[in-house]
Amino acid sequence: MRTRNETRQIRVGGLTLGAGAPVTVQSMCNTKTWDVEATVEQIKAFRSAGCDIVRLAIPDVRSAEAIPAIKEQVDLPLVADIHFDYRLALMAAERGIDKIRINPGNIGGEENVKAVAEACKSRGIPIRIGVNAGSLEKPLLEKYGHPCPEAMVESARGHVELLTRFGFEDICLSLKSSTVPLTIAAYRMAAECFPYPLHLGVTETGTEWNGTIQSAVGIGTLLSEGIGDTIRVSLTADPVKEVSAGIAILKAAGLRPGGVKFVSCPTCGRTEIDLIGLANRVEALVRDLDRDITVAVMGCVVNGPGEAREADYGIAGGKDRGLLFRKGQVLGTYPYDRLCDALMALIREEEGL
Repeated sequence: MRTRNETRQIRVGGLTLGAGAPVTVQSMCNTKTWDVEATVEQIKAFRSAGCDIVRLAIPDVRSAEAIPAIKEQVDLPLVADIHFDYRLALMAAERGIDKIRINPGNIGGEENVKAVAEACKSRGIPIRIGVNAGSLEKPLLEKYGHPCPEAMVESARGHVELLTRFGFEDICLSLKSSTVPLTIAAYRMAAECFPYPLHLGVTETGTEWNGTIQSAVGIGTLLSEGIGDTIRVSLTADPVKEVSAGIAILKAAGLRPGGVKFVSCPTCGRTEIDLIGLANRVEALVRDLDRDITVAVMGCVVNGPGEAREADYGIAGGKDRGLLFRKGQVLGTYPYDRLCDALMALIREEEGL
């Protein structure tokens, strides 16, 4: 199996994907791309949330024509999402797009594919081939009977061969399904078969809660196996939440350093405080701190400092009072209603905030 350290490397704007480059987080605007003001506003929100790459729907000419005006106002790499009309891909390439997402098999004959490949190659624009289990070609469904990893990889291979026939190799692949086990199996097989960087995602996962869980299982499993170079968490929700979920998945997989790591224990019968309320309050206060620290909120003074000894800062509740600690060392006791303030004061002092 080829891991992320062993794939080819491509450039997307100022970023690199593959060959051991840091795993990036993507999202997709849900604005009308021709509405430049709204699209730029959303891209800036993505950036503030930590997004690395943004995809834009390019369904028509006026959307393609808006690309330069958008690029002038943002500094994230932009991907054009193209279906069916190869001329839109050519327009996007001419207007400075950083990457194009197509299925070479659905933009017409070989001459159309050749035109897109040549336009992208001359400008150093990579192409993502996006295979979805729900839209596999009819011959493959007839051959295999249903969507399966083999059918998805065969579909990807056919699209790859169309591009490489014209000397184009700056390729990224995705093989998405709405079923987590199928997604995992397809990407594992792709990692065996192709040298290209992989864009991970579970598609059509549903609303924020369900989609985040499915994406964490699917994407997280593959990342932990060394598979995947860029990710998108697909949610029926504000797409900024896709970015937050993606970053959380990378952090959980140990692939996104920096920022506050927040830990808290589950509730139990020993808990004498409103642990849930306290944990939510502290998490909200430290979420946006630009420090590589671990902050813990524990529910029990008996085990709290010991279990969270690796945390840089923490508090542990008791009956009416609680402990403030640093690296497992107790610094003092405080009434419950002052615990959070004491913790934040310690963090600000120690971190120079």
